[in-house]
Amino acid sequence: QVQLVESGGGLVQAGGSLRLSCAASGRTFSSYTSYTMGWFRQAPGKEREFVAAFSWNGGYRYYTDAVEGRFTISRDNAKNTGYLQMNSLKPEDTAVYYCAAKTSPLRVGIRKPNEYDYWGQGTQVTVSS
Repeated sequence: QVQLVESGGGLVQAGGSLRLSCAASGRTFSSYTSYTMGWFRQAPGKEREFVAAFSWNGGYRYYTDAVEGRFTISRDNAKNTGYLQMNSLKPEDTAVYYCAAKTSPLRVGIRKPNEYDYWGQGTQVTVSS
């Protein structure tokens, strides 16, 4: 139904910026009554961690405390693509970043990985000191 592809990861020095993209194929976001896109990250030896989420229809944005004020989640409905702008990057931001989507009303919580039904393959972000 929904296929997600992340891009934009790479190696950057601390204090630098990256913009991640999550391109969706299949039905357009606007064709769903409810659509939510989330970003998660996972570092080696750690559980998958919530980063940010966007309620497509309502326009609500959510961030984890660790990235508040540094990261911005956004959308481009014409391109059926979500973005995560990451500024003032820190070494502790190093992880594989995943985008995820939910095409029906939320049930367990927008910050929970098991809320989402579709996942991208991940893109590596490495921040050096």
